[in-house]
Amino acid sequence: MRNALGLMLASVLAAVVIAGGWYFYSSRADQGAPKTTAARAADPLPAPAKLAAKDDVETTAALAGKPAAPAAAPAPAPAPVQQTATCTNPNALGVSRVVEIDTTGGPGFGFDHFKQFDFLTDKEVVLTFDDGPWPVNTPAVLKALADECTKGLFFSVGKHATYHPEILRQVLAQGHTVGTHTWSHVNLNGKKMTEQMAKDEVEKGISAVKWALGTNPSPFFRFPQLQHNPAIVSYFGTRNVAMFSTDIDSFDFRKGATPEKIIETVMTRLDKLGKGIILMHDFQKHTGEAMPALLARLKAGGYKVVQMKAKTTLQTLPEYDEALMKDMKVPTASTTTRPISSVVQTVSQR
Repeated sequence: MRNALGLMLASVLAAVVIAGGWYFYSSRADQGAPKTTAARAADPLPAPAKLAAKDDVETTAALAGKPAAPAAAPAPAPAPVQQTATCTNPNALGVSRVVEIDTTGGPGFGFDHFKQFDFLTDKEVVLTFDDGPWPVNTPAVLKALADECTKGLFFSVGKHATYHPEILRQVLAQGHTVGTHTWSHVNLNGKKMTEQMAKDEVEKGISAVKWALGTNPSPFFRFPQLQHNPAIVSYFGTRNVAMFSTDIDSFDFRKGATPEKIIETVMTRLDKLGKGIILMHDFQKHTGEAMPALLARLKAGGYKVVQMKAKTTLQTLPEYDEALMKDMKVPTASTTTRPISSVVQTVSQR
């Protein structure tokens, strides 16, 4: 009997112990549940971070082949957008080929003065424009070129570049090549012109064009009035600047020039030579007026436009950069030489 009673008490006691242990375990598990859940809630955070990094890599890689999604692509600078814009004129004159010039040693182009590099083939032309930028006239030339999706080579006068830098930046932004044309368009072979004065005219003009563009110009130069100063010709050999004469002068600067006369002068000479570098002036009002019809005549005659670009850009000389800033009374803080796009960016627009 005692044994039976002892067994019953032992069984009850064991049951109580088991129940108590279960209750204690369950209670601890319930208390620990929020901590475990909170820890698991934090676990997924690295996954989105990894996904974002993966997306960045894929988006960057996609830029080389096809346009990325607008949300992922960075806002491009204005100039590249315009340069890479698709031509919307299916019958445009366009550009038949682009040539890159290695300007080492100062090569010369244009058979009126330089006979060495005959790089154009039959029916090929290079469109060149001197003396800009200038209000109304340069934009008129730019519009005509844009309408035909074609490109030119602009030789800017330094002083004009400081007057209208926004226009010269448009020239570059639309994909044209920008060279230089002295500071004030003086005849470098003038009787009172010393070698140092000629060098100053050249270098100050280069610094002015760089200042206006916010970047280095191309190492391309045309002498005012096609007056080739022998000392500067040699100097350009050391500066690795290519010199440009012409094959076909439009004579658009002459008194009495009209759009019709300009077109006939160019086409008559061109039809005789069959190809060539054409000299015009975006400074002249009648040139801008003549451009649409002239480009139409070139297209109708089967002529093709060649764009000339330089392999490298032209570095300015610091002393002339400083002199230019002093003359213009512009503060010489380091930020003045930075392009606008690196200082001011549109982050919101409606």
